[in-house]
Amino acid sequence: MLSKNAQIVMLIALAVYTAVLFLLLRQKRLTLRYALLWIFSDILMLVLAVFPRILPWFAGLVGIYDHTNALFATVIFCLILIQMALTSAISGLSEKVKTMAQTNALLEKRLRELEERESKP
Repeated sequence: MLSKNAQIVMLIALAVYTAVLFLLLRQKRLTLRYALLWIFSDILMLVLAVFPRILPWFAGLVGIYDHTNALFATVIFCLILIQMALTSAISGLSEKVKTMAQTNALLEKRLRELEERESKP
């Protein structure tokens, strides 16, 4: 089980984490679509902080001998999920940028051709 000091530190860190998350959402620097995974990880960590008996149970369930390692494994799992979601979003945006660049190049070529036709008597 987590010590009381660890619980308090975790709750304070989660409060700051939640405040920053909602501040970014309010300032529209983070869209709700991408914030959902952050909110999910926030709720998961809050449940583990408020109900510390879940952590040893979870550690035993997955075969981790130390509950602190189970906490780190849970945090790492959440970060990997977030990383995968952001990588997917970046990949999609990369394809869109490539398509837009190609379309822009074709339009510039067409514009140059039209300008050349117009400038010839």
